[in-house]
Amino acid sequence: MKDGLLTDRQKEVLRYRKKGLTQQQIADIINTSKANVCTIEKSAMENIRRAKETLEFLYTLDATHLCTIPGGTDLIEAASLIYREAEKLGIKVRYDTISLINKIREAAPGRFKARFVKENIDVYIADDGELYIS
Repeated sequence: MKDGLLTDRQKEVLRYRKKGLTQQQIADIINTSKANVCTIEKSAMENIRRAKETLEFLYTLDATHLCTIPGGTDLIEAASLIYREAEKLGIKVRYDTISLINKIREAAPGRFKARFVKENIDVYIADDGELYIS
């Protein structure tokens, strides 16, 4: 039975993967092929990606585009840019520098090389100082 965006089978496979099981081990447990487990996992991850994109869109509806962090920017510099732009709007950012950097990293994994942004990142801010990264 499908509840939300993931089927019961997709949830089951993701739970086993989170426990560290290989696709072959999962296939043995649920009596299917490794290729089928791979397909189930891939579909689940795609559904999750699409859900995240939808939520990002929803959150940014009530937020203002604050700035774009250009590729090549150091994360410390990115935090300063965000604070400056928020100050211009008269909005206090909810995060200290370290928390802000962590939020950016978590929201846009894979878009960094060491301390530097690899590709542009858009930052939105809500009136309460909450940030949304896309």
